[in-house]
Amino acid sequence: MAAVKKSKNKMRISALSSGSSGNCFFIENEKCNSKKNAVLVDCGISCKQIEERLNSLHRNAENIKAVFITHEHTDHIKGIDVFARKFSVPVYVPKKIIGHKFLCSDENLINGIKNNETIKIAGMEINAFPKEHLSVDPVSYSIIDAHGKNKKASIITDAGHACSNIINNVSDSDFLCIESNHDIEMLNNGPYPWHLKKWIKSDNGHLSNMQAACCVLEHAPKKLKNIMLAHLSEHNNTSKLALSTFQYFIKQRSDLKPKINISEKVFASELMKV
Repeated sequence: MAAVKKSKNKMRISALSSGSSGNCFFIENEKCNSKKNAVLVDCGISCKQIEERLNSLHRNAENIKAVFITHEHTDHIKGIDVFARKFSVPVYVPKKIIGHKFLCSDENLINGIKNNETIKIAGMEINAFPKEHLSVDPVSYSIIDAHGKNKKASIITDAGHACSNIINNVSDSDFLCIESNHDIEMLNNGPYPWHLKKWIKSDNGHLSNMQAACCVLEHAPKKLKNIMLAHLSEHNNTSKLALSTFQYFIKQRSDLKPKINISEKVFASELMKV
């Protein structure tokens, strides 16, 4: 009897925008038997910008099945009201955010999601896992192909430290989008007031280049093929510093050879295979 050939994974991801002023990630699964085969994680840029950046990837906002929100900070939700109403898409948000922060004037589009709950949608299984950040009920998301279940992506930003939930998801991801927010020396010598610097460096602030790189070095599986560095600070980091920090740490593992990309705030990244 001939062996059954496994179907190839068709999940692809692009950072439409990432940084201190706006975050939005596009995930699609071409194996989904529906026109609506994609989702967004966060919606921190305008509806117009989302449409333009999808068009630059030869994709269409009409293909978005749902939006998943990580937390209520403006750089993650400011485009959600217009986008959700224009394209009539459901918005999944941590339950405690509902009623705490305005999200959408059409309340029928808002759906609460519990910590560690998995939503099956657009041919994917999307899991919300809690993390530490100064917000009401912050989560990050892992995404698994619901058909083959042989590929996993994790999108992890806005975390003060690599908690056990982050480590668990890093440890079995094929694709990792991870915050590399600041360089410690740039932050310490930079223009921010002391109390803001203290929060950024705290356990509910943001991951530094070194923290993120060490987490990947210590916990990433050898199957990890792509790393997207995200949420870089405009004032306390540079693409060159973030990239060089990761390259320095990752080369200490001979079994780990991922492609490393940097997300941008002003244009979409390439569509990358998971």
